[in-house]
Amino acid sequence: MPKIFYVTDLHGSEICWKKFLNAGAFYKADVVILGGDVTGKAMVPIVQKANGSWEASLQDFRETLESESEITEFEKRVMNRGYYPIRVSGEEYVAMQEDEDLVDKRFKQVMVEGTERWIAMAEEKMRGTGIRVIACPANDDMFEIDDVLASAEVVETGDEDHPMELDGFKIISMGWTNPTPWQTFREAEEPALARRIEKALAHADDPDFTIFNFHAPPYGSKLDNAPALTDQLTYVSGGQAIRPVGSTSVLESIRSYQPMLSLHGHIHESRGSARIGRTLALNPGSSYEEGILQAAIVNIDTKKRKVKNYQLVNG
Repeated sequence: MPKIFYVTDLHGSEICWKKFLNAGAFYKADVVILGGDVTGKAMVPIVQKANGSWEASLQDFRETLESESEITEFEKRVMNRGYYPIRVSGEEYVAMQEDEDLVDKRFKQVMVEGTERWIAMAEEKMRGTGIRVIACPANDDMFEIDDVLASAEVVETGDEDHPMELDGFKIISMGWTNPTPWQTFREAEEPALARRIEKALAHADDPDFTIFNFHAPPYGSKLDNAPALTDQLTYVSGGQAIRPVGSTSVLESIRSYQPMLSLHGHIHESRGSARIGRTLALNPGSSYEEGILQAAIVNIDTKKRKVKNYQLVNG
């Protein structure tokens, strides 16, 4: 009876990644899964001043850092919130403000380095424990991390072309989503998304032995409710207006295929569960910026080929 510990949308939060790696032993899980959105969204420059001090801002609060210990502590706070701290000279900072290509190049560099650091942490901590570790990319992840994940020894990864086996069950993963206002890296219109799903399901043999790990939640399932936005990306009615933003293609694939379990993320505020026919669909939500790890723990009955029980937890 495998026990799954499932999280999603860590977005570079180092404290959440550490909690994720500790969760397998704490909850006695057989496998810990990061379903998507592994990497952070932005860099935080720490700028060296002419007098030798450093200046940086986090959450609109400007700080002056005098010592190496102060810089290190600031970098830790930045990484725990899911951002990448970078030390730059005053000249480098000005150059990056004037050249988007420089920013893009540096961001890719630190994002790959950050992913490599996370993989190294996982390899050291989890090797020999008997607990499997799975991390999959999703829409907010640049394609540059795919090779880092694929080359890991202990950490496993999957996508539409690479299903994973779990005690006789097959995990089918897809990190692509329907379009978002932010035009992220792995998005597709619904017809193209449906084709991706169809391609992924070619690897699935039996719905009773299939687990979906689709980053986009099914449309209208209440696992996809998000604040409505204007064309200027501001909240409608101060964030009180809610609308479904999930994928119709994901919904139809669940309705027609009826996997035993369907795991989702993407919409951080829509933590919960839903029944779609025989399928149990879950979205554990995400509070990564607060350093809170939200997760779903799922116990599977292999003989009856169904979810025995599940629990949504915070840690």
